[in-house]
Amino acid sequence: MRLPERGAGQTRIGVAVRVPEPFAAVLEDARRRSGDPFADVIPPHVTLLGPTVVDIARLDDVHAHLAGVAAHAAPFNMLLRGSGTFRPVSPVVFVQVAAGIAECERLEQAIRTGPLDQDLRFNYHPHVTVAHEVPDNALDAAFEDMAGFEAAFRVTAVDLFEHGDDGVWRTVQTFGLRATA
Repeated sequence: MRLPERGAGQTRIGVAVRVPEPFAAVLEDARRRSGDPFADVIPPHVTLLGPTVVDIARLDDVHAHLAGVAAHAAPFNMLLRGSGTFRPVSPVVFVQVAAGIAECERLEQAIRTGPLDQDLRFNYHPHVTVAHEVPDNALDAAFEDMAGFEAAFRVTAVDLFEHGDDGVWRTVQTFGLRATA
């Protein structure tokens, strides 16, 4: 996984919709079965802001920004269904977001402003990764394995994650979506 370099006085963060249980365990198992080296350090999620380096001194601004974004976003229903891939551009197999795409896109655009303003390397595409940086036969197996996967749940919050020195992504704060639809 390509992560932005972090210097002294900086931290690496991300923002995502966390996939709830019991679906998270199924997705973790799928990622583990694929041999993905990140299976035990990245919880199942739909990324809204990919790995981003921020100055620790600006974290209060980041928290305030995310609280404001969440206050103006309403809870929504998400449906994950079937598998997809970014091959040949990137060696990734994922579970597709079948419902909730527009809401994720609006959240992603709002989050990527203010103190988190940045250009994207690839166009935003909400998904849940189940295999990354594994051999082609493992990618093929993960694609087949998750083709019939389906999970429906209500998204009521987004999580701010921090990437620890041990390589684990952990939730440091949850921001409830508070607007009315």
